[in-house]
Amino acid sequence: MSDFVLWWQNLPSQMDPVIISFGGFAVRWYGMMYIVAFSIVYLLTSYRIKQEQLSFEKSFIGDAITWAMAGVVLGGRIGYIIFYGMGSFMTDPLGTVFPWVFITGGGCRFAGISGMSYHGGVIGVVLAFLIFTRSRKSGFFRTFDLFIPAIPLGYTFGRLGNFINGELYGRVTTSAAGMYFPFAPTHELRHPSQLYEAFFEGIVLFILLWLLRKKSPFPGFLSAIYLFGYGFVRFFIEYFREPDAQLGFVFLNFSMGQLLCFAMMLAGVAIFLGTRNRLPSTGSQ
Repeated sequence: MSDFVLWWQNLPSQMDPVIISFGGFAVRWYGMMYIVAFSIVYLLTSYRIKQEQLSFEKSFIGDAITWAMAGVVLGGRIGYIIFYGMGSFMTDPLGTVFPWVFITGGGCRFAGISGMSYHGGVIGVVLAFLIFTRSRKSGFFRTFDLFIPAIPLGYTFGRLGNFINGELYGRVTTSAAGMYFPFAPTHELRHPSQLYEAFFEGIVLFILLWLLRKKSPFPGFLSAIYLFGYGFVRFFIEYFREPDAQLGFVFLNFSMGQLLCFAMMLAGVAIFLGTRNRLPSTGSQ
């Protein structure tokens, strides 16, 4: 048993975030997890359309996911800057926004996208879907509810990518479940909060929404359940997650993540109350 505990606690330092590299170009697990996540959403949503005989064309899924990918990347990055990195942005606007580093003497190199906000990504997807559904004359909540049951399972792999990267680790703990994260400021056991999120915000929420997908009483129901459910679960997981060093606790003893999750829960309640009296339709909502 002691050998297993030792292996578990030192697992983060044994993982390589790079899958394979070619010269200066590296294929990383974090980026690969995004591909896996969107693939899962695509496959499960395609399954829904076929098995549940939903009135969507198969090409509709690919088009919608393309818009969602743009929303995730742009919203996630801009959201991170607004919610967590405004100080860095004010100091170096171009260096914060663009993923390239200019080299002295000429040229530049791709440095990657550093810092993504889940809540910013949600806002980005909502805006992208608003534009997409308006152009397709498809109901917004009807479209969102189509994808919602599959999203948490895809999200699970995003958090696994964070875990492999050794980022977004938890607070210091004396629990045997704790791990040593090589990029943490101190060599102390910390909660593997990425795995907590992957399980509760991902797998548990996926099971709940997947079971409810055929029982949705009105367009917007699944969206409301997802927003409230994710916000509720993550609000409490934030107590195990290390607050961002540049922010700490932003209001009383609440982190920025908790404030944003509270806003998500309010949005979920508002959507539920605002859509529950609407009849299902295929038109714009």
